[in-house]
Amino acid sequence: LFQDGSRSGRDRKKTVSFSSTLTEKKISNAADCIHAMVEGSELKKVRPNSRVYQRYYLMDAGLQALFWEPSKKESDKARITLASIREVRTGRNTETFRTSGVYEQISEDCAFSIIYGEMYESLDLVANSAEVANIWVTGLRYLMQYGKHAFDMLASSRDSLRLRWLERLFSSVNLEGEDDAKEGIPLQLAIKLIQSVNPGVSSAKVELRFKEIQRVRENKKLGERVCKQEFVEVFHDFCTRPEIYFLLVQFSSNKEFLDAKDLMKFIEAEQGMAQVCEETSLKLIQSHEPSEEGRQQGHLSLDGFTSYLTSAECRLFDPEHDNVCQDMSQPLSHYYINSSHNTYLIEDQFRGPSDISGYIRALKMGCRCVEIDVWDGPDEEPVVCTGHTLSPPLVLRCVLEAIGRFAFVASEYPLILCIENHCSLRQQHVLLQHLTRTLGRWLYTDPPAEGILYLPSPQALRHRILIKGKKLKPDFDGEDGDVSEEDEGAEMSVTQPNPPHLPLQRFQLLREFSDLVTLCQSISFIDFPTSSKSQKPWELVSFHESLAVHLAGESPGDFVNHNKRFLSRVYPSPARIDSSNMNPQDLWKCGCQIVAMNFQTAGLMMDLNTAWFRQNGNCGYVLRPAIMRQEVSYFCADTRDTVPGVSPQLLHVKVISGQNLPKPKGSGAKGDVVDPYVYMEIHGIPADCAERRTRTVTQNGDNPIFDESFEFQINLPELAMVRFVVLDDDFIGDEFIGQYTIPLECLQPGYRHVPLQSLTGEELLHAQLFVHVALTNRRGGGKPHKRGLSVRKARRGRDYTALRVLGLRAVDDVFKMASPLLREATDLRGNMQNSVSVFRELCGVSAVANLMQCVLALSSRVTGPEGTPLLLFDLQDNYPTLEAQGPLPDVLRRVVSTYETMVNASKAVMELSDGIHDKILHIQSTAMEFHEKLQILAAKEGLKGSKVCRAVESFSWNVTILKGQADLLKHAKAEVQENMKQVHDSALTGNLTKDGVGLRRVRSQTRQNHGDNTSARSRPV
Repeated sequence: LFQDGSRSGRDRKKTVSFSSTLTEKKISNAADCIHAMVEGSELKKVRPNSRVYQRYYLMDAGLQALFWEPSKKESDKARITLASIREVRTGRNTETFRTSGVYEQISEDCAFSIIYGEMYESLDLVANSAEVANIWVTGLRYLMQYGKHAFDMLASSRDSLRLRWLERLFSSVNLEGEDDAKEGIPLQLAIKLIQSVNPGVSSAKVELRFKEIQRVRENKKLGERVCKQEFVEVFHDFCTRPEIYFLLVQFSSNKEFLDAKDLMKFIEAEQGMAQVCEETSLKLIQSHEPSEEGRQQGHLSLDGFTSYLTSAECRLFDPEHDNVCQDMSQPLSHYYINSSHNTYLIEDQFRGPSDISGYIRALKMGCRCVEIDVWDGPDEEPVVCTGHTLSPPLVLRCVLEAIGRFAFVASEYPLILCIENHCSLRQQHVLLQHLTRTLGRWLYTDPPAEGILYLPSPQALRHRILIKGKKLKPDFDGEDGDVSEEDEGAEMSVTQPNPPHLPLQRFQLLREFSDLVTLCQSISFIDFPTSSKSQKPWELVSFHESLAVHLAGESPGDFVNHNKRFLSRVYPSPARIDSSNMNPQDLWKCGCQIVAMNFQTAGLMMDLNTAWFRQNGNCGYVLRPAIMRQEVSYFCADTRDTVPGVSPQLLHVKVISGQNLPKPKGSGAKGDVVDPYVYMEIHGIPADCAERRTRTVTQNGDNPIFDESFEFQINLPELAMVRFVVLDDDFIGDEFIGQYTIPLECLQPGYRHVPLQSLTGEELLHAQLFVHVALTNRRGGGKPHKRGLSVRKARRGRDYTALRVLGLRAVDDVFKMASPLLREATDLRGNMQNSVSVFRELCGVSAVANLMQCVLALSSRVTGPEGTPLLLFDLQDNYPTLEAQGPLPDVLRRVVSTYETMVNASKAVMELSDGIHDKILHIQSTAMEFHEKLQILAAKEGLKGSKVCRAVESFSWNVTILKGQADLLKHAKAEVQENMKQVHDSALTGNLTKDGVGLRRVRSQTRQNHGDNTSARSRPV
């Protein structure tokens, strides 16, 4: 029941209303917030019985109490004094919110709670927008901090660090020789000063704003000079970002700027950095604070904080992935390989132009597999082109010279040349000469050793070029021989690719050219059983897109198993004469390593491909998910459920705002008006694919505020990608503004800016999104947990992963031994993660918060009447203990009790996990001894046909479960260690330690361990 209240009087009838009285003035300081609070806002009050009442809330003129109207209570009871407020909590993070029947309908960004009184009661409110909620939270926290001195502080804030800097900036402009310097500075110079802080704003808009201000002033001549007051006002209009101001005051100890300790807390708690020292914070302040006064005093103003948040230090992409960061010593078949199709084409497939720049561009982009279709050319000089089309040819020699120059510019790892050879024997000799002369020192020609099970690694093949092509049989002795011809271009002339009634064409292959093909020998595909029995690791199948998609749908498990040992190349359908691209994710999820893309065609598919290969230093090789590499594992590419043995992750993204969003190219109907919204996409296995969108912000491309949060469950994080797309809402058709695509593994947590890219992949100057990102495990985030659940009840509702029965007695007996161990492992992890969740809720933080944020939030509310802390941590042990320093209110006693439960559950993980882990792996090892004997055992048990297939599949399932649960135990142990480290560090940062050394220990430890280096990076739990 939503009931409405209004300021106009208690006798007014209750009606439904969704209006807001938020002023249009941009919020830039605490005074603006308090002014808005005195004016009042309509807020919804949530009661424990799930009823929701709309009332008008406002601060009294003396800033001593909050009251609301209409109310059935007496006037002195429909109010909360400022002195009784203990905490202002953001989000849906009280018992009232969590148990409310309307919890799911309430926006996390619009909710906040006022905790007050001796009994820690809560007034739970929902604003009509995130901005209104931020105004109330900021204003109330300011008043709580300064109390009766608030008026004095507000008066002094008019001479704030920021204002003093602006006045000095204005006065420092060199106006020598100008008689009218006292009347202000030239308009164009004022515009440049503003653009130096906000380079994305257009000079025309700044000039228009100056003229608007001047127009309302009497006797003011327009457009010549700008006075100090006008400059400051317009600067505030264009350089103040309210969303960053609200963030600053959340961490600021004085609500006007961040000092080194404030910034250190922000970096540790929000940005996922560990062991940050004050020296690091001071260096950041020196780098980003624009005012000399701020740098000298170690203060970071709003403009300095904005500079820091928009700098490279706060980009979304983890800089660790700018370099090669994956294991490069595994077999070649264990990697995805960045691949180009018909690399020489720069437009469509049929009559588009060819150019050497296609090779240069692809190689510079990190491509490690390029295609060369070689045909007989004039003057005995082979040419490169697509046969059966009108595309003009290129001289082979020039193509190879370009490849030689750029082969290893972007990557040192092996380059594969897919040579489709259509030359006569005469011109094959020329082809061979050009190859050996131009690329000879890099060509890998060592024949594979007999009996090898896997290809060499990228590490072993650095600075090597592999030739992929047809090869004569090993026992052939002649100088040339007959082989089947590869001709992907010929398929353009038929309706169906490789129709059975068309025999494969044959051609003569030069023996010397055949000898160049060693590790990538092209063969034809028959079926998976045949490949399993007879295919060699160095033999490679090129799949037509239609066949690959068909196999991915009909036999996804077989396709994945095939690609564990063998390379698979997939090329686009010839029907794509416009050079459009297939979705590489459709083939990656089956383990296909070489998915050939038309690099010349921009769009979603190429965005996915380009972003995907950035995650390993853009070296052209990305290690496939572990479940696709293990010799025995169960994985279905088309799964729409959780993946066995893989712990799902929850991705939480808050899209906060956008900046400098350009007008879409080619759109003229709306003039310069932009109505942006953000579309979020998750790409991965079918179970992970999802789409969400924000609301549309009308007529604002400069600084639209979205303030919307999304949550996605990611079941296979190693294969997931996140894509932000900004569109212009239009009734004719939404138009593309910009996009950014990033692998999930490359996301940095915390507050980040997302640089937007154009349709063709170029970065849009100054256009970006501001977001908050958090990753949690499925138990540790998301919906709230109900209180009072006993361990027994929690276990009863817990999902235990079941092993499957094979119907092979000897093997089933081995797997049965693992069942109690798997239950114990699940309980260990579940008890620890549940206890962390309950502790998090009692600390009043959101489900995405880590333990460092929990303790820092706790530090702000455990102060006793005389300013002494009621709770302190003893850090002498590996598991910090939380000790009461006197009588505690009930809510803090519950915090201590829950913390002890969490520590005990964490100890159990640390003490028992290794033993359980080793026992599970021992059972897995014992079971694997039966792997090669499954067919024999099935025959003895009388299993036939599909029952044998099911038994083999169940064996793979069980082995995957055992390996996965063992890995999850290892991760749980690491999680506990990280949790305790966060508690330790945050207790020091928050000055909640018994020895009282506080931040001094953080600084000394950091100097001792890291010298002058910046902090180590650590993802939140």
